[in-house]
Amino acid sequence: MKLEEDLKKALDELRKERKRKFDQSVDLIINLQKYDIKKNLLNLFVKIPYKIKDKKICAFLETKNKNVETVTKDEFKKYSDKKALKKLVNSFDFFISQANLMASVATTFGRVLGPLGKMPSPQLGVIMEVNDKTINELKEKINNSVRVKTKEGSIKLAIGRESMKDGEIIENIATVYNAVTKALSREKDNIKNIEIKFTMTKPIKINIR
Repeated sequence: MKLEEDLKKALDELRKERKRKFDQSVDLIINLQKYDIKKNLLNLFVKIPYKIKDKKICAFLETKNKNVETVTKDEFKKYSDKKALKKLVNSFDFFISQANLMASVATTFGRVLGPLGKMPSPQLGVIMEVNDKTINELKEKINNSVRVKTKEGSIKLAIGRESMKDGEIIENIATVYNAVTKALSREKDNIKNIEIKFTMTKPIKINIR
């Protein structure tokens, strides 16, 4: 498949760059065309074949749960303090919530979580029934998913790490690319090109036609 060959070439080029002292993320940029992002806001979770990293997850629940860092309803009031709220939000990658607490979560945390795109989402983050099995299954799902959102005419997201094998990175990119193509109103016609980069490198452009 041409896309996979082009991705392999691009990764070869990126790996020639100077090595950094940390495991760089591999970023995917999908540039859109003929697409009105105001009318058709794309916001989906895509399950990827190879996990990028374990995300730090926090749960808003009525009682503590041993499987996940928990903020209980009784503890919400301490987050009216701006410093405490900022510290909590910056400490976690992902927030989940018990369904019946969502209104209180929105009131207490929404003003900070909302703009950062970290509000518990009905697609992947709101729990109807709290038990160990549900929590663990949801954690696994979150760790094996990436969030795809349209922003200023393009989609940008971390899709892997430099330490991963090329084949794993390429599979993750292909999975997200295919999911995005299906979700766009004019499918492939809405995609101008894609770019991939490491954290500290310039992007390499890949034409899809």
